[in-house]
Amino acid sequence: QVQLVESGGGLVQPGGSLRLSCAASGSIFSINAMGWYRQAPGKQRELVARIFSIESTNYADSVKGRFTISRDSSKNTVFLQMNSLKAEDTAVYYCNANLRTTSWTTPNDYWGQGTQVTVSS
Repeated sequence: QVQLVESGGGLVQPGGSLRLSCAASGSIFSINAMGWYRQAPGKQRELVARIFSIESTNYADSVKGRFTISRDSSKNTVFLQMNSLKAEDTAVYYCNANLRTTSWTTPNDYWGQGTQVTVSS
């Protein structure tokens, strides 16, 4: 059983910053990638940022230059530093991990419960 637990969401003013954290726990053999997705009201879930096992990254165009994803592999934890936040960043942010539970299983995707980020004056 794998669980992803997010933290760090909340209410912030435009131009402010938040740092999200997500810790994966349970039966984990190896993690291929971890990332953050978000879903705003009335919209589909979209990729925000991902970081792979070799620490290469990718970002949505809308957050490039403002958000930074990083990880602590020893703790199976991924972070999302969000700077210069805009109202349009308001969404539920979900942590995702692509991982193997054992060396003989194929990797699967796991999701956290989500954390609300609200950017408002």
